[in-house]
Amino acid sequence: MSFELSREHEEFRRSVRDFAQAEIAPHVAQWDRDHHFPVDVVQKMGALGLFGLTAPEEFGGAGIAPEDGPFTSLCLAIEELGRVDQSIGITLEAGVGLGINPILTFGNDEQKAQWLPDLVAGQRLAGFGLTEPGAGSDAGATATKAVLDGGEWVVNGAKQFITNSGSAITSLVTVTARTGVRENGKPEISTIIVPSGTPGFTAEPGYDKLGWHISDTHPLTFTDARVSEANLLGERGRGYAQFLATLDDGRVAISALAVGLLQACVELCTTYALERQTMGGPIGRKQGVAFQIADLEVMLHASRLLTYRAAAMKDAMAAGGGPSVAEFKQAASVAKLYTSESAVTATRIATQVFGGYGFMEEYPVARFYRDAKILEIGEGTSEVQRMLIARGLGLPVE
Repeated sequence: MSFELSREHEEFRRSVRDFAQAEIAPHVAQWDRDHHFPVDVVQKMGALGLFGLTAPEEFGGAGIAPEDGPFTSLCLAIEELGRVDQSIGITLEAGVGLGINPILTFGNDEQKAQWLPDLVAGQRLAGFGLTEPGAGSDAGATATKAVLDGGEWVVNGAKQFITNSGSAITSLVTVTARTGVRENGKPEISTIIVPSGTPGFTAEPGYDKLGWHISDTHPLTFTDARVSEANLLGERGRGYAQFLATLDDGRVAISALAVGLLQACVELCTTYALERQTMGGPIGRKQGVAFQIADLEVMLHASRLLTYRAAAMKDAMAAGGGPSVAEFKQAASVAKLYTSESAVTATRIATQVFGGYGFMEEYPVARFYRDAKILEIGEGTSEVQRMLIARGLGLPVE
């Protein structure tokens, strides 16, 4: 399996980089200060085709053949957006991975026809309601319930930390909920589409977050929210398996976001180390600084290779060959663990290279420092990744 990018992938990368530099970079510091979600830029991303990279042409997507690497294209787009701003990168990652893909993968023809065209066009967004106040990595502890009543699901419960769930262009949230009890006594978890504006469904005020200030993130409450029985996404009782598959892909996409951050740290530190003068010369001539930047470059290359490898495995599977599902899951967890922890380390090093200026919000490294930590938490914490990797090796870890 080769991880060299094709000419088409490289050209696509440059087009996204040009877009990010022109449409995002000049404004991102102010958006971050204002906690502003730029709907117009998100919709321009849609016009560029970024939300449709993994979707077929019938829904307005790019229709990229699996052998041509649609998932790799998505990861490249997330990387290039994340190089300029992590919040914009996660908006695309969640919009596709958590919004579009569950409907594209598990939805029926009617659901796809109803929701996908606007989502794929980037005119609307969707969220994925999994995490709860008492259930995160332990999804089996889901407390949200959905009960059938007269041909409708009645949903009650709460979700938290849900991306793209309360913006002005959010059209729906897919929600995991208990819909019964299995014969073994464990909860039956299903996934239900709850459109925005449904009576009883409330996106509460957005969080005051440490980072990702531009990203749209809300807690959600459901109080006798009624939706059609036809809003069941996929097979009843398969919600747990559906979200596991969704998170596997998401871990690789988060890795791509981390790679973008690492690339930014290398570029910012190199430029600063050449420009910043002290004791008669640039600080980059000091081994103490130069060696730290060299370490960043090593982490960047290793992270990029791990991410591209996992993305290539996903595309190969979609093409009907390549690795097994277990091999892909292992590669996804390895990539996510290494890249996210490297990104946190990289922002700490970058802030140190910048010295006192790194502590000032006028410099991008301060924003990247704040944004990095969530990469070790979202789409499965570092602890969860270590557990999954160990299990993949055959260790009976709990």
